[in-house]
This record gives sequence, structure tokens and C-alpha cells, in this order.
Amino acid sequence: MGRNQEEMLATDKVTGRQRRHARIRRKISGTAQRPRLSVYRSLNQIYAQIIDDTNGVTIVAASSVEDTFKGIKCRGNIPTAKDVGSLIAGRAIEKGIKQIVFDRSGYLYHGRVQALADAAREAGLEF
Repeated sequence: MGRNQEEMLATDKVTGRQRRHARIRRKISGTAQRPRLSVYRSLNQIYAQIIDDTNGVTIVAASSVEDTFKGIKCRGNIPTAKDVGSLIAGRAIEKGIKQIVFDRSGYLYHGRVQALADAAREAGLEF
């Protein structure tokens, strides 16, 4: 496989995820009573935020880039995703948010995305 083919494959992968995300976002939306938990995962990090789409406001955010995770060498793995999930759930409960809508952002519900969601559920959020 040549260099151009590899670059095309990478862009097709990103484009496919963006299309899936757009398709999902047409169906779900966060309200003030039931905001949306959006997940983004990069190669090395994982990010989560709870969003009220009616007002266009991020209510709570957590990621593996924060100072709590500074000592960890590899932050793009399942244990870190679990920690981020429990962290965002704790912050949401402090703000009075119990029920959310989960937005997997076009990623498969598998691995780090699933670990984050399961940890958030265990910490008290209802999907």
C-alpha cells in the first residue's frame, strides 16, 4: 500500500466517523433536564463533556489531560477512560444532573467508550 493510499484510508476513516456522528446527532439532543454526554477519543487522550444543546452550553467537562492524570504515562487506555467516566459523573451529580443522553460521537460502543459509559453509570448517572 502506497503513501497516498494510506492517507486516503485515514481520511475515509475520519469522514466515516463524522458521518456517523452527524446521523446520531440528528436523532439525539441534550436538554436542560436531560443533557447530552458527548465523548471524544483521540489516540492518546479521552474527553467527555455534558452539554445542554438548547442553550448551547457545556455544563461539565472532564478529560485525561487534566492535572489529576499527570502522573500516568499512558492516558489513552481503558483504566484512564474509567477514571474520566467516574470523574465526570461525580461533577455532574454535584451540579444536580442525574439523567443524561449518551452520545458516542460515531465511535463503536466498545473499549474506551464503553468503559467511560459504564464507569459513569456506576458512579450514579442514568442513561
